[in-house]
Amino acid sequence: MSGLTPTDVVLLGSTGSIGTQALEVVAASAPGTFRVTALSAGGGHLELLAEQAVLHDVPVVALAHGGHGAVTRLRELLADERARTGRDDLAEPEILTGPDAATTVAGSPGAVVLNGITGSVGLAPTLAALRSGATLALANKESLVVGGSLVRAVQTRPGQVVPVDSEHSAIAQALRSGRHEKGMTSPVVTGRSEVRRLVLTASGGPFRGRTRDELAAVTPAQALAHPTWAMGPVVTVNSSTMVNKGLELIEAHLLFDVPAEDVVVVVHPQSVVHSMVEFHDGSTLAQASPPDMRLPIALGLTWPDRPAGVTAPCRWDEPTAWTFEPLDESTFPAVALARAAAAASATHPAVLNAANEQCVAAFLDRRLDYLGIVEVVAEVLEEHEGPAASTDLSLADVLGAEERARARAEELIAARG
Repeated sequence: MSGLTPTDVVLLGSTGSIGTQALEVVAASAPGTFRVTALSAGGGHLELLAEQAVLHDVPVVALAHGGHGAVTRLRELLADERARTGRDDLAEPEILTGPDAATTVAGSPGAVVLNGITGSVGLAPTLAALRSGATLALANKESLVVGGSLVRAVQTRPGQVVPVDSEHSAIAQALRSGRHEKGMTSPVVTGRSEVRRLVLTASGGPFRGRTRDELAAVTPAQALAHPTWAMGPVVTVNSSTMVNKGLELIEAHLLFDVPAEDVVVVVHPQSVVHSMVEFHDGSTLAQASPPDMRLPIALGLTWPDRPAGVTAPCRWDEPTAWTFEPLDESTFPAVALARAAAAASATHPAVLNAANEQCVAAFLDRRLDYLGIVEVVAEVLEEHEGPAASTDLSLADVLGAEERARARAEELIAARG
């Protein structure tokens, strides 16, 4: 890469699972491949944030929470880290604070903005990145789930959104083998494509094979014990309830412009086939690789080019077996719930996500039983009346629907005792 202009990277959610792995990708790349121009984080891991900022000589750091005390502490940690690593010559980064700090750094034209924030708070930074013309490497699925019509409306060019979720990255890769209107560099598929269905694979989570009755007494510790992936607590619980797969179904529907009923879920415990595209002629293309999030992260930063040596490939010279089985929707009704929400209105997916976030928090606090998570979400969705059309939908409309959903979910949680 010597002599080439490095790619500027703005990393949102740098201290989370996606963020830390993204910085591993940057560090492992050839010198001059990437330049990290900004980091954003919530503020719960200031020591790690300081280490990241010094290691990558980052000029701007955005901090969502903590106020003046957190800024003072971060400056102390930055100074300590510079001294510890012998890099006292580095300039102190500019520190932005407040709930809009991530949105500010996301609006960096010319950069690749990797949105690894968890939750619907990632929507505003997503919109800012797209408005700026930046390439958006999207790991924050809630941006599309909550504000799908808003996200699609502000895109400035085809292929501006590059999915980082392993499932959607797999679909984008498979779609490059078919014909679609926007050209080979865009993961977007249109109604004139050759695609029949998108097939999302699911590991099945820690409770694959259990009956609904067997899930009644599940504890937070059990729900957080994912058999394949290391993720944050909310995503891990969502994976166990299959809400995560429901959100991914909505995301795939919006990303690739495929009807929600044509996005199906199959259980694949080995998590090697990350998703598939089924074409009208009967062919199915699958993307396979070991379960390592660094691969879709790296591809998100370099799309449509493939960086070399990100992870070890599958071993084809050793005996192996992959299995696929249907999802037990009676035990895990969240996927069907998400499919119905996608078809109901432009705000139903936002309501689903907001109610679920509230329920997961209550479950982790032991204020709600495990089965109650999806049951309360279903009740909130049933009561919600969405807009007849999405054309005039505003960010305020979406956020208002979310706020009402959270409040109603809390009422229902309290009523369950």
